[in-house]
Amino acid sequence: MSATAAAGFRRCVEAIRAGELIVRESEKDKEFHFQNWFQTCLVESGLLYDQGGRNSYPDFKLVNQTEGFEIKGLAYPGRDANFDSNSQVPTGLHNGRTIYYVFGRYPKKPDGNRYPVVDLVLCHGDFLNADHDYEHRNKNVKGFGSYGDLMIRDRKMYVVPTPFHLVDGVAHQCTLILPDNSKPGKGFKKVGRLVRTEAAELIIGYAFDLRTNALVPEKIKNPGEGKSHDFLAWRLSGSPVSPASMRQVSPDELVPELDEEEGEQ
Repeated sequence: MSATAAAGFRRCVEAIRAGELIVRESEKDKEFHFQNWFQTCLVESGLLYDQGGRNSYPDFKLVNQTEGFEIKGLAYPGRDANFDSNSQVPTGLHNGRTIYYVFGRYPKKPDGNRYPVVDLVLCHGDFLNADHDYEHRNKNVKGFGSYGDLMIRDRKMYVVPTPFHLVDGVAHQCTLILPDNSKPGKGFKKVGRLVRTEAAELIIGYAFDLRTNALVPEKIKNPGEGKSHDFLAWRLSGSPVSPASMRQVSPDELVPELDEEEGEQ
């Protein structure tokens, strides 16, 4: 399971060490420049893949293995503590496919259209969310408005903490995060054990009052409360072996409140 993730990660690290730059077509290219950089690494690693459309998930589906990569480029310094996910709740298993997330930070205000990858984290999707059962669907309500002919779309957006917010020691490094029963193979050194613990409650629904704009969650006790999900952090040989460890943050800080004008990234 980890061999393909390790191969993709290894090629990314080699590209960063060789000074292979992100190339954007113009300043208007605000989404695909890092994804294109990773795609080049994927090709050079020898992994065969299919690339989906704009709203498909994940971004790259491997052909010979039931695995895929979802790519998240983050401007630095900037919003790198969390990201918006419109098409799918992050998870390590989707439609029978193991999912890995690739986070790369790059300069927020480069002096041209070619610039480096500052740092990179490739992690198993379960590090972000270990629930494999939730099914994302957008629904609607008809009959809204004074004439009863408007429709309200319930188009969910999930705001997810990144490894740069969850883990100390990954900034300005290249780090691979895998479940503790997965090993990346030769040439890697373990730099930390990362443990995520399930919360006491689960949100199973919510109600929105159109008169007051109040959003009220519906919660139940989590039957898996306190369950640990263990991961190991790895670096490629030749990289610094400074440790990676979970950051001590309260649950309320994991997904900071966002201003509406911030929009999507």
